[in-house]
Amino acid sequence: MPAAKDRPALIVESGDLELLCDDVAGEDVYAFDTEFHTERTYYPRLALIQIAWRDQVALVDPLAVDPAPLARVLSGPGIAVAHASEQDLDVLESACGALPGTVFDTQVVAGFLGLSTPSLARLVDHMLGVTLPKVDRLSDWIQRPMSGTQLTYAANDVAHLLALRQALTERLQGLGRLEWALDECAEVLAHRRTERVPEEAWWKMGDARRMTPRQRGVAQEVSAWRERRAAVVDRPRRTVLSDLALLAISQRPPKNREELTRLRGVDGRHLADGAATEILDAVGRGLHLAPEELRLPPDGSDARVPAAAVTLCTALVRQIADNLQFDQGLLATRNDVTHLLCDEPSRLDHGWRRTIAGDPLRQLIDGGVAAALDREGNLILEERSRRASPLPGDEAAVS
Repeated sequence: MPAAKDRPALIVESGDLELLCDDVAGEDVYAFDTEFHTERTYYPRLALIQIAWRDQVALVDPLAVDPAPLARVLSGPGIAVAHASEQDLDVLESACGALPGTVFDTQVVAGFLGLSTPSLARLVDHMLGVTLPKVDRLSDWIQRPMSGTQLTYAANDVAHLLALRQALTERLQGLGRLEWALDECAEVLAHRRTERVPEEAWWKMGDARRMTPRQRGVAQEVSAWRERRAAVVDRPRRTVLSDLALLAISQRPPKNREELTRLRGVDGRHLADGAATEILDAVGRGLHLAPEELRLPPDGSDARVPAAAVTLCTALVRQIADNLQFDQGLLATRNDVTHLLCDEPSRLDHGWRRTIAGDPLRQLIDGGVAAALDREGNLILEERSRRASPLPGDEAAVS
């Protein structure tokens, strides 16, 4: 059964798990974390679930007991506190079939204090003055029995999260930024993308944008085949077909098995159990793919706007972030800025981002204000005089 933080309980019986769920399901706030491996499988293999509430910690062993009953906790009214929660949420949703309705992600929230994606150990030390013990981060969580050191490390991953939430909340309330942080946590939860689209897997290839239409078709179909086969056999993509082989096949589409085996990166093990025939079939589909069937990566907006405009607007975002002692990457990305310049949907058009950066950028883009430097070299916005000062090379200067 659950125990104090310094003596975490290991849950390996279904009866104890039900009692844990009874205890935590009614809590206003609780913390969670997971340990999992992806080195040898396509889907993450869940090895441990850590839960903290009030002054207690429990470790649920999913290799010994079905963790599905935790859906009662996850789907309950409590606020779930976690650090860098995205992958943990994916794993828990797969294992338990449920997600928290509200997540307080301490890594996301820390960005509103100017801390850029800090580790949990760094954040706990910075906010609480607590030094977490250093252990082997590459521990094998699948091996049983787990060592005492492993259990202590796992418990520490959740033991301080509730106090950390309290400290972050108080600091943000003092700065008037708490609502911004909570809104961002809600956005991260709402816009999680867990569904993989096999026909889009080729976008991650390094040469994707430099490929010819013919090569892109082959890359799309062979990558999609690899994605689906890896999911079926639950093995990492690289063991089904290496990235080098995928690139070689796309650049020099083979016509038969002999040509396929001569390509760089193609190993005999990649061609077993009918895989060679399936790869050649995918190559054929790719070569005859209709233009409208090709799924292209999102078009880069940078090419459609002057580079100087992107640079100036990005510099203004950086200045605003510096003024607020804010994480610039959280405030706005380069894509956010270029979408705004292209008059496309941008995160800078909504919520706290619009208040902080979107409206000033719109004023600059629309010509309502001009950018200048103050005596300290900081970028500022000023009312426009409407008198142009042409640069060398401008038509006005030449005339």
